Amino acid sequence: VLLVESGGGLVQAGESLRLSCAVSGTIFAIKDMHWHRQAPGKQREFVATITSGGSTNYADSVKGRFTISRENAKNTVYLQMNSLKPEDTGVYYCRTVVYWGKGTLVTVSS
Repeated sequence: VLLVESGGGLVQAGESLRLSCAVSGTIFAIKDMHWHRQAPGKQREFVATITSGGSTNYADSVKGRFTISRENAKNTVYLQMNSLKPEDTGVYYCRTVVYWGKGTLVTVSS
């Protein structure tokens, strides 16, 4: 299983970004998908989950600002990030089961 994230970049506080994670293999449609992030000097933390049935869950720090979604026909999961804050800066990873992508860097300037 191969996961490839994209969509990161440098934005100003208050702006938006949309991350994508393309997943290879037939595992995608039947598995929960997750986004995590790791800020500089900090441990990796949970951001959001979407189940195979479409239920979602978010970290308190991103509720109301981030939206996770999936497109099973494209084996892709998305993370729409609005009203970004400098504390959202970090490398964002997608995960399914025990498989991780290599991450995409998001930098939010104040």
